[in-house]
Amino acid sequence: MSLVSVIARIPCQPGKRDEVVAALGDYFPQVESEDGTLVYAVSTDNGDPDLVWVYELYTGDDALQAHSTSPAFQSMAGALGGLLSGAPDLHFCRPVRAKGHVVEG
Repeated sequence: MSLVSVIARIPCQPGKRDEVVAALGDYFPQVESEDGTLVYAVSTDNGDPDLVWVYELYTGDDALQAHSTSPAFQSMAGALGGLLSGAPDLHFCRPVRAKGHVVEG
């Protein structure tokens, strides 16, 4: 298994962070049903009231592709559209160590 992770920096319109968090929360039933999604963690930034971070961990590229092309993802992305101050900054990574998961190296 070749795990893949995504670290997403999501810039929110001033004062819209809670709405962004709520929209991401509405997406959780879909995320929880995805077999290949191991972690989908939404966090607010302690130093910036208009910034949200999402950490994602998938069983591989196919799982990430299934996640990001689902109709539920497209709906969530549409809900976020007017709440963001810019495009999310996505970093795609290959984990080299992960608790509870064997990582090939």
